[in-house]
Amino acid sequence: MRFATPGTVAAEEAAAAWLLDLLGLPAGAAVGFVTGATMANFTGLAAGRQAVLAEHGWDLDRLGLTGAPRVRVLVGEERHGTVDLALRYLGLGEPTLVRADAEGRIRLDALAEALSAGSGPTIVCLQAGNLHSGAFDPLRAAIALAKRHDAWVHVDGAFGLWAGASPRLRGLVDGHETADSWATDAHKTLNVPYDCGVAIVARPRAVRDAMGMHASYLVHAEGPGDPLDRVPELSRRARGVPVWAALRSLGRSGVADLVDGLANHARTIADGIATVDGAEILNDVVFTQVCAAFGDDRTTRAVTSRLLADRTAWMSGSRWRQREVLRVSVSNWSTDAHDVTRSVDAVRRAAASL
Repeated sequence: MRFATPGTVAAEEAAAAWLLDLLGLPAGAAVGFVTGATMANFTGLAAGRQAVLAEHGWDLDRLGLTGAPRVRVLVGEERHGTVDLALRYLGLGEPTLVRADAEGRIRLDALAEALSAGSGPTIVCLQAGNLHSGAFDPLRAAIALAKRHDAWVHVDGAFGLWAGASPRLRGLVDGHETADSWATDAHKTLNVPYDCGVAIVARPRAVRDAMGMHASYLVHAEGPGDPLDRVPELSRRARGVPVWAALRSLGRSGVADLVDGLANHARTIADGIATVDGAEILNDVVFTQVCAAFGDDRTTRAVTSRLLADRTAWMSGSRWRQREVLRVSVSNWSTDAHDVTRSVDAVRRAAASL
């Protein structure tokens, strides 16, 4: 609370302003520090639920969801599972799946079709950084399309939203600033300690309506509201302070170098794995994610198992496009060229050992 901990609030609000500037988001947006992308998605979607129901004449605070107009939620078929989890928490049920292309990006023709197929309160959830391919939805065009149908647009950018901090990679999130809410993690790309997610909402009133609380025993200072009005929790640690420290240390160019370095390492890892006998890179490597396969599913699982047993590098197994894959997500600030070489060599050893 601002009254009880003014120094902490000042640090968090400085961090929030720097984040908005770095990521290219509206300067007046509300920023809340939460546990991670799950709660950041929850917060943005809660603000959206509140706003779209209010726009259709429904007082959610007084009447609850029973009898309310159904809120349509449209998501790409390759959205992250935390979006579905947040919708379940919010009582909105299963979303409507919209077809995606081979890289997992939402298809504009399919989104237009889905939007036209219904009416009423609508939320569209887009993605900045696919879990497997790292691909980004065509944000500018998709947001414009959703806005023509009066939809609230939320962007899940757990790791991908940080592309906005890099002049070289900023085009990946072109148009993202026109959305209504965004979710990202600071404990991934920025590498601050767990747990630290960031919920951002363009209209502060919307998130205060969804999350705010007032009680006689809480002393509210004059000013732009308290941090507790922007997040689900009343009691939390000062998650924004490590964000402030990291940004103060790195500066604008340091964050850009960090993001560029992670993406460059992913590209180098992909190029290296591609030279391994029997390996195939399955995605267009545009950011920090790489997916590889080694012939059939059984062989890919075996390579992954051998790689992990080698204990040189951590690359997880997953399943994408109906195939078993070796998934690489480059997100640690300390990864360097030597680590990349050792990691590729470990994959080569694992594949050769079969």
